[in-house]
Amino acid sequence: MINRFSIWSSYDIDLSPEDMVLAMERRGLSVCELSDEHAAILLARGGDAAETGRAFRDYAAAHGVSFPQGHLWLAVRLCSTEVDSVSILKNWLVLFAACGIRNAVLHCDGKSFAEGVSHEEILSANAEKLRQLTPTAEALGVRICLENLGGHFARIDDLLSVIAMVDSPALGICLDTGHLNIHDKETTQEQFILRAGSLLHALHIADNEGKTDQHMMPYGKGNVNWRSVMAGLRAVGYADCFNYEIPGERLCPMQVRDAKADYLKTVTAYLDSLAQE
Repeated sequence: MINRFSIWSSYDIDLSPEDMVLAMERRGLSVCELSDEHAAILLARGGDAAETGRAFRDYAAAHGVSFPQGHLWLAVRLCSTEVDSVSILKNWLVLFAACGIRNAVLHCDGKSFAEGVSHEEILSANAEKLRQLTPTAEALGVRICLENLGGHFARIDDLLSVIAMVDSPALGICLDTGHLNIHDKETTQEQFILRAGSLLHALHIADNEGKTDQHMMPYGKGNVNWRSVMAGLRAVGYADCFNYEIPGERLCPMQVRDAKADYLKTVTAYLDSLAQE
């Protein structure tokens, strides 16, 4: 079932976008999620975002690497009155489309609000911003995948409510297994996936001990229920990137980092066997 094994490029945050591509090629990885750090580096080079994206896509393709998934501006405050986040994100979407990214992960905003603003008002405010953003995404052929977080966006029903308010084919869902393990103890991984259904188009596969976002590989000291994850993915017929978000594993020499990436192939094969049970 797993046919698009991927690692978030922030695994190589210390490398340039081009050197990161070479590292992924060396590891035999052909599919990656473009991190917001590497995307920001590309945008900071100036010039036309589409031209920059096409040049990077062509460079990666020459080395057998592609980026079907990407993470939009990680620190974005979608509803902030201090910055025009929608205009900034539109430029990111132009870059992503040119890079070949079709599923772009986005964090909703639960932090730009005064005390006393209701949960429903916060969801509605995010939906309004997304209504301004989705026409650009639709035109570019990019799907914005809303990620489960903590706080106001911890539950699958929060994401589904926002998506229903916007009513755009350019919206989907990204499951972060680590976030769910911390912030919603009442919902299993399988239940989240089943509720997301056909809207699930991106994954952040990460483990933790249920207290902080440790971004570890599966089967270390974390306690995410991987049978539950794989049962859900099998049930909905998930076919997009099986993407590991594991920056907690990158604080080591490059040789060790490469070995961990190689070990992930064994982990992925085991997880895939669970999906076949």
